[in-house]
Amino acid sequence: QVQLVESGGGLVQTGETLRLSCAASGRTLSSYHMAWFRQAPGKEREFVAAIRWSTAVTTYADSVKGRFTISRDTAKNTGFLQMNSLKPEDTAVYYCAADFRPLFVTPRVGPEDYAFWGQGTQVTVSS
Repeated sequence: QVQLVESGGGLVQTGETLRLSCAASGRTLSSYHMAWFRQAPGKEREFVAAIRWSTAVTTYADSVKGRFTISRDTAKNTGFLQMNSLKPEDTAVYYCAADFRPLFVTPRVGPEDYAFWGQGTQVTVSS
């Protein structure tokens, strides 16, 4: 089992930055993928970014490409989502997720591909 705890959400203004963290425990993530998803009120959960833990191969949703950066600290077993140039449409609850995927080179992008989830952290961007 993997336990995930997000932190770093908050209220910011348009154009500002936030850095989310996702601390993992229970397993080292060396054969895992980690992803960030978000869910705004009344909308479905959507993919934001993902990283293959062992190689740091990343993939991003088009809506955040060039503004958000996913990374990980293998020594701390912690993932990060650096969010720059935030927009009101980025407002959502952000969830980190992880799944054991030793054979997949490219990180998966569907919520159904991830078995372990954090509790979420609210990000609100005011205009």
